[in-house]
Amino acid sequence: MIRVLIADDQEMVRVGFRMILESQEDIEVVADVADGVAAVGRARELRPDVCLVDIRMPGMDGLAVTRTLAGPEVADPLKVVVVTTFDLDEYVHTALANGASGFLLKDAGPALLMEAVRAAARGDALVSPQITVRLLRHFAAAAPVVGANPLTERETDVVRAAARGLTNTEIGQELYLSLSTVKTHLAAVQGKIGARNRVEIAAWAWRTGLMAV
Repeated sequence: MIRVLIADDQEMVRVGFRMILESQEDIEVVADVADGVAAVGRARELRPDVCLVDIRMPGMDGLAVTRTLAGPEVADPLKVVVVTTFDLDEYVHTALANGASGFLLKDAGPALLMEAVRAAARGDALVSPQITVRLLRHFAAAAPVVGANPLTERETDVVRAAARGLTNTEIGQELYLSLSTVKTHLAAVQGKIGARNRVEIAAWAWRTGLMAV
């Protein structure tokens, strides 16, 4: 059972998300809150598997909530999926740096909501390629930094596929690799570039110009 916390200042959004998620046998909403301070308090108390966090909330915005629950200084971070109204949000860079595991548009629809929750829960930290790739391209365009590529050729192939929004299974099918091999490559990449999850790996790929090659 995937335990989810919803944090959004709009009651209609919270109710809608809860109805969609609780229609699934493998997902349980353990709390929904209307502000950032309550989100942090309930998340620390309940330790949900995934937190869906709106960016604009009273008390503490979603970026601060993300850093508090999933930031680099957090010893035992939670999985946080940032929910935004805009597909090119000006806060994407900060959300990534603060430990966000994924991105979701509020109007993305039930299927994508469930996909984002399940992806975060299993550690894939992935939402639809259209959203992720567009956000990361925007991030890369804002601060392009081209550096040396410390990865092997196969690791580079895996990273490029991940940065295009492919799941581990899809990467394996495209590159003719087993699922365990894909995971091994991604783990090795995380160690080499100091990334904490696949979203940071993808951001690194776009930021360093790897996707332009």
